[in-house]
Amino acid sequence: MNTMKTKIGGLMAFMLLISSSAFAAEGGAGVAGSLLLILFLGFFALIIVFQLVPAFLLFVGLLKGLFGKPKTSRI
Repeated sequence: MNTMKTKIGGLMAFMLLISSSAFAAEGGAGVAGSLLLILFLGFFALIIVFQLVPAFLLFVGLLKGLFGKPKTSRI
């Protein structure tokens, strides 16, 4: 177990040593996004929003189950 921790620690140190910052070109700073880029990003934003709706409904159901009145059933 100790050797695994040592290997992971060494790997993390190695990754920190060899990593460097990415340098982007400054020429495109004033260029606005094209229509295709905006549509592409909008499409994925819609996917995220449509995934949040069922997640919100499940969360509300969870809260109702946790804090709601217990159901009593007569058998």
